[in-house]
Amino acid sequence: MSKKVLVVKPGEGEQIKVMGASLRFLCAAGATENAWSMMEAVLPKDSGPPPHEHPWDEAYYVIEGEVRFDVGGRVELVKRGDFIYAPGGTAHAFKGVSEQPARMLIFDAPAHAESFFRELEREVKEMPRDLAKVPAIGERHQVRFLRT
Repeated sequence: MSKKVLVVKPGEGEQIKVMGASLRFLCAAGATENAWSMMEAVLPKDSGPPPHEHPWDEAYYVIEGEVRFDVGGRVELVKRGDFIYAPGGTAHAFKGVSEQPARMLIFDAPAHAESFFRELEREVKEMPRDLAKVPAIGERHQVRFLRT
């Protein structure tokens, strides 16, 4: 596959719902030959992943609202305009904490997160009943959930 210019306008791009959050693929893995990908996440209050780690790098840029991050043992309240970089292998978790849903960009390199989120959307339909499926899905995609 050869790389091509990609333009995604507001409201465009594939959107999925994953465990209470909405994800919109701005630049899917296939567009960069899996070098990296970028998503926009909308996090309602109290939604977000539990502590986990994976081998790829991730970076986060908050567009709206507030998100509480626990990254590498450091707790940060991240607000509009703030940026966080989590190198591969860093334990991290985050949760929307503002009354209005938080919006942030998520960048991963190399691109791995997309396939994990797609499987979660397919397999985790009813909470809390389907919650037990999440660790095995994570394992298949190199995401290791940590005890809290």
